[in-house]
Amino acid sequence: MIDMVGIGPFVVLPLVIHIIGGPHFLWAWILGAVISLIDALVWAELGAAYPQAGGSYNFLKIAYGEQRWGKMLSFLYVWQTMIQAPLVVASGAIGFAQYASYLLPLEGWERKAVSGGVVILITMLLYRKIESIGRISILLWVCVLATLGWIIWGGLTGGQQTVSFALPSGESLSGLFGAGLGIASVKTIYCYLGYYNVCHLGGEIRNPSRNIPLSMLISVVGIAVLYLSMNWSVVSVIPWQEAQHSEFIISAVIERLYGSQAGTIATFMVLIVAFSSLFAVLLGYSRVPYAAAADGQFFRIFAKLHPSRHFPYVSLLFLGGLGFGFSLLFRLSDVITAILAMRIVVQFIGQAVGLLLLHKRKQTSAFPFKMPLYPLPVLLAIAIWTFIFISTGWTFMLSGLTVILLGIIVFLITARIRKQWPFGAVDQPATPLGDPTES
Repeated sequence: MIDMVGIGPFVVLPLVIHIIGGPHFLWAWILGAVISLIDALVWAELGAAYPQAGGSYNFLKIAYGEQRWGKMLSFLYVWQTMIQAPLVVASGAIGFAQYASYLLPLEGWERKAVSGGVVILITMLLYRKIESIGRISILLWVCVLATLGWIIWGGLTGGQQTVSFALPSGESLSGLFGAGLGIASVKTIYCYLGYYNVCHLGGEIRNPSRNIPLSMLISVVGIAVLYLSMNWSVVSVIPWQEAQHSEFIISAVIERLYGSQAGTIATFMVLIVAFSSLFAVLLGYSRVPYAAAADGQFFRIFAKLHPSRHFPYVSLLFLGGLGFGFSLLFRLSDVITAILAMRIVVQFIGQAVGLLLLHKRKQTSAFPFKMPLYPLPVLLAIAIWTFIFISTGWTFMLSGLTVILLGIIVFLITARIRKQWPFGAVDQPATPLGDPTES
């Protein structure tokens, strides 16, 4: 749940209202939760059956064959992580600068300086051996609960606007979908991402066949309740017509309820959440290219450890540097959409199809957790992710497919050089790409 909540819900809320353009925006958050729950069933079966560190990297290898297609798809997963991870970092940094503008009048290059400076600062803080981020995680979660709780309580006690969860009918229902429910759901799903991160720690989880599925169920349902309550509270204090234009809606709500000083305190709390979340995100993502390189499936340079502090500094500097560039170049709304466009095909659709392949090859007993109504949830997940991918728009669809195509080309070139599948023996031991000792 800590991984799921960062700056996302605080900056996405006005975007979703603006996209829907009406009082039914809450359904975009409900749809985001439903999609996350369906996809979590796919992760639950894979995580319970293969509780190993690495999550998608291992799931794709196992599902498609470790020496053939799985080798390429796991490479593509790391490849697209090299792009989408800096986008995640950039989204948090841009959101940080946006809320900082409540405290100081920041415009144009000043906001970019703040967002870029935050990425540089976090990279510098991580340029050391980090044994544990437990205390930072606790601080983050306390700030998240305090901030959300403050807003929800304020809406319950001080809200005067009428809010309805009723689903429109007839022409209004058609208008809701025509108004961009799919596009709005791209934004809300961004705020739910992270429910599957327990799978990345599968090798360290006690009783994984029970605790991995249960963890994701609790996380998605709990966060959905918090998000819906927060949205309801916000528009019960500030009308949706006004809320859709606010860049720092949380600060505005608290200010209207309790005064400007309280609004300043709320802003600081949001900034703490954003900064702490960015710290954890960059720390975690910097280990993905390193792990793949150490496994012989990615470029050798990313397997380098700092000579004295023993952390993957090349991976950290690369992702931090790209995140810095993205935070200066792109708008928040575009970054959020690009994050999903980069991940859907290989990771979410690829994994769901992979689970179908595993079920075809293996006995039912091989899956300790069995989703209800299999294979309906898997087919639904594939259809929904395809819908979401199309909803990102042609520009982002093409950018996501272009990244995949470039990754395939790089994979084939390196496989040709190393005389591995599909150009050589499938059982040849892997060596890190770029290893000068290889023939």
